[in-house]
Amino acid sequence: MAEGISGNIIDLIVFLLPGFVCAWVFYGLTSHPKPHQFERIIQALIFTFIVRANLIGAEWLFAAIGDSLFSIGQWDDSAEAVVSLVMALVLGAIFAYLVNADVLHRYLRKLKLTTRTSHPSEWFYVFSEKVTFVILNLKDGRRLYGWPKEWPLEPDKGQFYIMLPAWILEDGSQLDLPELDGVLIRADDVKWVEFLRFEEKTNDE
Repeated sequence: MAEGISGNIIDLIVFLLPGFVCAWVFYGLTSHPKPHQFERIIQALIFTFIVRANLIGAEWLFAAIGDSLFSIGQWDDSAEAVVSLVMALVLGAIFAYLVNADVLHRYLRKLKLTTRTSHPSEWFYVFSEKVTFVILNLKDGRRLYGWPKEWPLEPDKGQFYIMLPAWILEDGSQLDLPELDGVLIRADDVKWVEFLRFEEKTNDE
């Protein structure tokens, strides 16, 4: 009885493996947070269905090539497993590209089907799309100007790495820090972020 249950679990894992691989590639190449365990299983089922659907076409294609041109081997369980894993890697990379480039949602917005983006949050969307200098307004009242080389995925976790940093003084002038390559600031220390309209230094001089 126990051996039968163990065998069924192994078969289920093997069946879902392409879906888990596809999800692993997707979350490894995007900034979307990983879902909870139950949601991961659901996503693995969805990705597995997509991989299996494409596997039918791949089997037909390889069979046609083998009949008309040349044969590279027999289509068996081993070949099916290898092709499905390759498909999972490729599909995971394709899904990651579509999300990172906001391709699908861009067309859906044009069709007025949604107003959302494919990015994980408004915070991430603004930082990825607004490529410009910023001013970090810290909780202690100081203001730091610079280029955001790295930024946190969430507004209350992680760090900013600000290159070409300069403190903005109370009179609006800037105190440059030419001796520094950059400044690392905790996201939790930042009250809000200002995005400059142009990619150049602006002050009240």
